[in-house]
Amino acid sequence: MSERVLFVAAKRSYSKLSLRARVGLCELPLATLVVAAGIAALVAWPTLANNPAFIAGVLMHLVLLAVSFLAPWERLPEGSYIVIPLLDFVAIGLTNAGANEQLPGIALLAVFPVIWISASGVLPFLGLIACFAGPFLILGLSALLGSDRPVFTAFLFGAMMVSISVSIRFASLNTAHSRRKLKATEAEVDHLRDVNTERERLLETILDTIDVGLVALDSGGRRTLTNRQQRSYDLLVETGDDDGGHLYGADKSTPLSPHRQPVQRAAAGETFSNYLVWLGPKDSQRAVATAATAMKDTAGRFAGSVIVSNDVTNMVETLSAKEDFVSNVSHELWTPLTSILGHLDLVLDDEQDLPPGVADQLSVARRNAERLYALVSDLLAAASGAASVHLRPTDLTGIVEHSIESAWPQASDTGVTLKADVPEILWTTSDPLRIRQVLDNLISNAIKYSPDGGTVTVRARQQCDAALLEVQDTGIGMSPSETSLIFGKFFRTVAARESSIPGVGLGLSITKAIVDSHGGTIHCTSVPGSGTTFTVTLPLHRSQEN
Repeated sequence: MSERVLFVAAKRSYSKLSLRARVGLCELPLATLVVAAGIAALVAWPTLANNPAFIAGVLMHLVLLAVSFLAPWERLPEGSYIVIPLLDFVAIGLTNAGANEQLPGIALLAVFPVIWISASGVLPFLGLIACFAGPFLILGLSALLGSDRPVFTAFLFGAMMVSISVSIRFASLNTAHSRRKLKATEAEVDHLRDVNTERERLLETILDTIDVGLVALDSGGRRTLTNRQQRSYDLLVETGDDDGGHLYGADKSTPLSPHRQPVQRAAAGETFSNYLVWLGPKDSQRAVATAATAMKDTAGRFAGSVIVSNDVTNMVETLSAKEDFVSNVSHELWTPLTSILGHLDLVLDDEQDLPPGVADQLSVARRNAERLYALVSDLLAAASGAASVHLRPTDLTGIVEHSIESAWPQASDTGVTLKADVPEILWTTSDPLRIRQVLDNLISNAIKYSPDGGTVTVRARQQCDAALLEVQDTGIGMSPSETSLIFGKFFRTVAARESSIPGVGLGLSITKAIVDSHGGTIHCTSVPGSGTTFTVTLPLHRSQEN
């Protein structure tokens, strides 16, 4: 690698030299070698000092070296410097002729001007002629001066130098072709780099424009991308104290431990959504909903993650205000309703003392008061959030049987048949009162949404490490889009509204809150016109598991 660096540095330095300096450097190796050989020859053979051809050849090389460095080649016609290697043939010929016996291989120095002429690319055809004629004349001049070498040797020497010249020409052409390809590749790479830089700039601008925080992590959990909104969230956290910053759980007061923080969870390969955290000092906290998706490589290994964060403070505060309002109104209705029901019960206890027809009217009033009482109870339960539960070993089969027994009057009034498919006993760890509330609500809904009669089937069984509870009806059913919204507060299907089926859409929301508080799950499958099935999973009671 260091040799390549030195080569590139030398190439750059050479390209910065003037034409005069470059021509001189091309002549310098040959002139230095001839002068050194001449000095050594004079020391070894002093008689060469009296040889005019040898001395003229050496002096001619020195003159050509001086001319190479001193001539204003920039002002002369392009390629005029080629006269230097052409005259080198003459100088080598004189040196060879004068010291042929002492230095028999000096004629091979003709390769220097051959290389120069071939690599320059100046006058290619005439250059080939010169590469043959010059070496031929070098040995030919020796033959004229009395050498015993035949003319055939001179011809062969010239042909050899032409072969070297042709090889150099082809090598130069290949080098030039490679250089052009390299330049084209470099230009394409530069273009792609510019395009990539422009796209990165556009992506950064888009990401910095959106109001959603975004963090991208690599496989090592290191951040590779963070947009402007996320940096503002980071600032809220980094202004914290020595406990690690202002990052709290959903209750707004419990600091999140490092392994529960969104970025750390994502770095560990978790995928999650709607994970609510609170950022910033407690007097100016912001609610942020976070979600993360883990990425996998082709081998299925963790390759990174993307975390998005959205400020939902206004929505959370709005929902909180709505729930406070519902709770306050419900509490205001609770006391007078309790009083009304109490007085109606007292009056109806003395039903025989009432005038004819009054008892029936009071009964109607009592039923409607009870309906209003149930509505207020649902509103209070929905406003209180997740239901509190008291877990203990509970026989789910017994709860199903009691709930079906209580629902018989409602089912008989609407022509619905109730069926149960349960084991003899099925122990769960649950709150019997809350699970009875879940089951009563599901069975009541199944009967209510089967206005033309039908069948409601309740099943319970063990499945792996959980208890499975199903309530299936053959009623009006729901569309897939309605099924996905059924557990939201105040949601009612189009068919329920059009059929004037009573209700405010809180029962299933409360039911889900109860199931979630048990650590269970609930989901719904439905087909319009063919009925609905609700499936609940609850934890088994381990110590008494069958």
